[in-house]
Amino acid sequence: MVQQLTPETKPEIIYPDSDGKTMSDNTKQYQWIVKIKENLEILFAENPDVFIAGDLLWYPVEGSVKTRQSPDVMVVFGRPKGDRGSYKQWLENNIAPQVVFEILSPGNRTKEMAKKMLFYQRYGVEEYYIYNPDTIELTGLIREDEWFTAIEEINNWVSPRLGIRFELTADNLEIYYPDGRKFLTSIELNQQLEQEKQKYQDLLAKLQAKGIDINTL
Repeated sequence: MVQQLTPETKPEIIYPDSDGKTMSDNTKQYQWIVKIKENLEILFAENPDVFIAGDLLWYPVEGSVKTRQSPDVMVVFGRPKGDRGSYKQWLENNIAPQVVFEILSPGNRTKEMAKKMLFYQRYGVEEYYIYNPDTIELTGLIREDEWFTAIEEINNWVSPRLGIRFELTADNLEIYYPDGRKFLTSIELNQQLEQEKQKYQDLLAKLQAKGIDINTL
């Protein structure tokens, strides 16, 4: 009698979509995360191969569920937009996020941030920006060969990957699109839209007062 052996099947590895931590510690940190993430979405809206995420777990190594980080904002060039429960790098043509942002809160610890920096350095991040909205301090690190190097002149620095410019003022950090427009919050964007609508309505009223039909223009 011939006994047929069945091949062993490896148990499926579960990569959690959550690390159990909150996205932010306070409203200020959350507002900055949303502001940067959403404005980057607007900047690259027409490029289908730029994936942007906020507070998404990134797993760089297949089979290691503990090797992970969840950047406040990450940008991946060369990967399509779309929903993901987590970013499993081996399923993404092994492309690591090239740009990462972290927004500090009072709860962040030096040891924790050092651990994140080493993680991002080890797994291929090209640009790493850390902003503290309480002290208005921006730190930038850029990859040179295998290591991060501090950006000495961060004020008016232009990101090589994103093309955006950072400007530190006495009371705020301003970020500008490549065309010079300022990063705005959703409220500011809505206010700008309402102002443009009001300008249009005012112009329309002036033309109508002069007996000009805009349909003939």
